[in-house]
Amino acid sequence: MPPFTRLITAAALALALCPASQARVTRIVIDETLPLAASADAGPIAYERVAGRAFGDLDPKLPQNAIIQDIELAKGADGRVHYVASFVITKPVDLARASGLMWHEVPNRGYVFPVAPQERAFGDIDLASAWQGDNSGNTKVHAKASVDGNQFLKVPVAHAADGSTITGAVFARIVNRAGPDSQPLLVQANPIPYRPQSLDTTRARLVSRGHEAMDGTFSDEREIAPADWSWAHCDADHHFPGLPDAGEICLRQGFDPQRLYQVVYTAADPYVLGVGFAAWRDVGQFFKTAAADDTGTPNPIAGAVKFSIGRGISQSGNFLRGWLHLGFNQAERGGPVHDGLWAIIAGRRIALNFRWAQPDGVLELYQAGSEGPQWWAPAADPARGLPAAGILGRCSASRTCPKIFEHFGSAEVWALKLGPEWVGSDGKADLPLPGDVRRYYIAASAHGGGRGGFSTRPSAPSSCPGNNYGTGVLPDNPMPHTETVNALRVHLRNWVMRGTPPPPSRYPTLAAGQLARADKESLGYPTLPGLRPTLPEADFINPLLDYDWGPQFKPLDGSGVPTNAPPRIKQVLPAFAPKVDADGNELGGVPVVLAAAPLGTYLGWNVTAGGARPFHQGQLCNYAGGMVPFALTAAERKASGDTRPSLEERYGNHAGYVAAVVAAVAQAEREGFLLPEDGRRLTEAARASDVLR
Repeated sequence: MPPFTRLITAAALALALCPASQARVTRIVIDETLPLAASADAGPIAYERVAGRAFGDLDPKLPQNAIIQDIELAKGADGRVHYVASFVITKPVDLARASGLMWHEVPNRGYVFPVAPQERAFGDIDLASAWQGDNSGNTKVHAKASVDGNQFLKVPVAHAADGSTITGAVFARIVNRAGPDSQPLLVQANPIPYRPQSLDTTRARLVSRGHEAMDGTFSDEREIAPADWSWAHCDADHHFPGLPDAGEICLRQGFDPQRLYQVVYTAADPYVLGVGFAAWRDVGQFFKTAAADDTGTPNPIAGAVKFSIGRGISQSGNFLRGWLHLGFNQAERGGPVHDGLWAIIAGRRIALNFRWAQPDGVLELYQAGSEGPQWWAPAADPARGLPAAGILGRCSASRTCPKIFEHFGSAEVWALKLGPEWVGSDGKADLPLPGDVRRYYIAASAHGGGRGGFSTRPSAPSSCPGNNYGTGVLPDNPMPHTETVNALRVHLRNWVMRGTPPPPSRYPTLAAGQLARADKESLGYPTLPGLRPTLPEADFINPLLDYDWGPQFKPLDGSGVPTNAPPRIKQVLPAFAPKVDADGNELGGVPVVLAAAPLGTYLGWNVTAGGARPFHQGQLCNYAGGMVPFALTAAERKASGDTRPSLEERYGNHAGYVAAVVAAVAQAEREGFLLPEDGRRLTEAARASDVLR
């Protein structure tokens, strides 16, 4: 019998002797099982996908659960809090071929990213399970789960202790919309999950603004009279006041794309969204450790998981940071749930565990998620007057902290308020990293990285992520994350499964002289062709805003009940970013081949264009990146006034560029941030490229 088969058999026997409900998933239902198509780069192991629903209940009195906002107001007749979470498992058909590692994915707005071929080649198991319970748009609750469908979580709404309806103030915003038709209230691209308690417009307040800056200052605010708008659907066949609809607003004069619209209204029946933290914990613990549910339905991966790593990207990475901060890596019966966590392109905590939370939101004005400590180890927060704390505080106390990887790029600094994680809220000193945390910075890259490759032909401008935000002025930034992620995946697996230390953290620091205040002069940016010469100005970056959400809100944990809608801005905290070289490319990151053999200036920021969506024109293009290509020749460079050496001046000819790529590949491999197979592929791509042909 192969060693791992013996391991599975022994583990399954041990688990069979334990209570099946050790994690409070009481029942699972398998809705669909389908084979996963084979692919050459995924290896020879046959895989299948299993989708279903997990039915769980929570004890509100348990300390690990009591931190959930409003959990006492969500109890059923049995005194417990119940939920239904969808899941999808990607696993070897023959569990004897499983590696022993399970990746537990955090869906992003219900979406599950495809399993990496390398992980299938390893024999890893992948579990994705729901956490976002706002039941809106992409997270709408369905009767059954499917292998290709979005993940959903059914959670209760809170009611007052006497059973009456809970109400509260909620706000929503409409931007870059034009014409007489009504407009929906959206969070990112999904409907806002809270509807007005009344369609009487005298019980709400609608204003429009002519300008709004990154620091929260605004001008030309005008209140729209209740008689001039309605909660209604309007179109060519239904003129103002339209057909009553609690999810849309219709204006008598129509929408002006030059203005932003903001409505504050009274909503009812808040979801107890913090249940999502516990549901993701318990579903992960169940599939990692249980033999069967309480009814005898077997766990489809029972005994096949020895190690587990939680992983989330962007919004989902923010979830992991918030999940860990609130102590949810401690299982209901004690002990850690996951052995490792990988927070990807995420620099803050999810805005989830408070009443009226909008977890689908992106970092536009008045979005929560940056309150309290964004850093790992305990540190003071003098700028905001909060006590010393850190994300790892609770897991350190319960001895349940996992090994942690985090990686991100420049867009997270410029648009997603990442800087305080490095230097605190006052920016006076680098904050130390705990020993079991590794931080890797992919300099000069956009959110999630670009397409990669070696091309002198710039791509089309990128759209600015967010709620109908706009389009960038600059071509999309191609700086990739892919090859770095491939190497980090191997290092994290080896660290968790074998104890092999990964490469040291690599990111810009104040001590190394690689961070400065986020403006052109302090960072050393050259004047870049095609952009206004003052970029980036001191008010260009998206700064950390110290919000006053009201006396019932708990900023340290991002919990409680916000009563200020929208919140008052108490102060704008100092913003720092990585310094740049003479080309405008950032310093202080991990080695990346395209960064070492650049074809232009790669920016983690872009500038919003005008056109049909003019409201943010000239401002930061949310978290998109941009590229300013180098001139081909010295004559072309001089004609445009470009101070950056041309491609010919840098590399001479095509062979010179290939040589630069070969040297960069060797360096990245030596330092452990590039796998040999990826290095060979990049070298071949450089040889086949059009650079200086």
